[in-house]
Amino acid sequence: MQCRQMSDAPPLPPLPGPPPEAVREMYDKAPLVGPLAAFEGRVPEAPHWFGETVAQVPVSSFVEVKGARIHYLRWGDRSRPGLLLVHGNAAHAYWWSFIAPFLARDYNVAALDFSGMGDSDWRAAYSMDLFAEEQLAVCEAAGMFEVSEPPVIVAHSFGGFVTMLTGALYGERLYGTVIVDSPVNPPGRSGGPPDRPIKPHNVYPTMTAALARFRLMPPQTSENLYLLDWVGRHSLKPVDGGYSWKFDPAIWRSFSIGDTAARLRDTRCRIAVFRGEHSVLMPPDIGEYMYNLLGRAAPMVEIPQAQHHIMLDQPLAFVAALRALLADWEHSTPTRRVK
Repeated sequence: MQCRQMSDAPPLPPLPGPPPEAVREMYDKAPLVGPLAAFEGRVPEAPHWFGETVAQVPVSSFVEVKGARIHYLRWGDRSRPGLLLVHGNAAHAYWWSFIAPFLARDYNVAALDFSGMGDSDWRAAYSMDLFAEEQLAVCEAAGMFEVSEPPVIVAHSFGGFVTMLTGALYGERLYGTVIVDSPVNPPGRSGGPPDRPIKPHNVYPTMTAALARFRLMPPQTSENLYLLDWVGRHSLKPVDGGYSWKFDPAIWRSFSIGDTAARLRDTRCRIAVFRGEHSVLMPPDIGEYMYNLLGRAAPMVEIPQAQHHIMLDQPLAFVAALRALLADWEHSTPTRRVK
């Protein structure tokens, strides 16, 4: 799951992420004020590396997919192998602004906004197939199919579910996929938050008032408040009367996520799975189930001291792990047959 606003926000989609009643209670008992409220609009102090990294401003572009303009950011040299970074539910490309520049030394890196999220157009209706097409269209527009090596897709949370479908349908066009804390539950183990009515976003009179309502879902502590502030500010847009959230509150109306277990099994390219050590959505038993679905032959990487939002909790550890995985893929062959 990904960034979520407060009680005025629409429901999360019916993700397969986990059980029990304790998780559902977390959603119901989430605080009504986010951790950024204490800053009263001030930007939290950040380490030097963060300032240096986000100062590497990407190229901002659009590509049209089935009548909607899809926004994406791009870093690095287009002649290098492609790496597409994909956000989670209600999030956006700027979740990767402090990760992508580290990877752009070796890759042509892009991060997209799914339709209905970030700076992309809203649609009358959404589907997993459309989101998968948007991923490929951004790879195409960013020049990732113009080089000899196919691109890799790295996707967090809801974006990981889309990427499972992309790997199953279009895996022959990809070098690999990396699924980041996107839980696939065993049969009979339901999950996800309770249903809530869809309603329009609130409008806040100031950016400060809106940021005070911003927090993560599922609820978790966040030591790196400068990162939470960064993604929160980029989640908002000016509207008549103040500021509101960028994502379409009607995305999940009549929406089906499909059979994620079948898509994971049917992946037609290399695949790896990352999970946060303390992720409530993807505990060790869910990781083990997914490992078995993949024939116990795909890398399962645990990021220490990370919860669900791995890139916010442990950004540099995440970069190091991803670099190591991609370097290994450059010098190894899969141990299981790719379909």
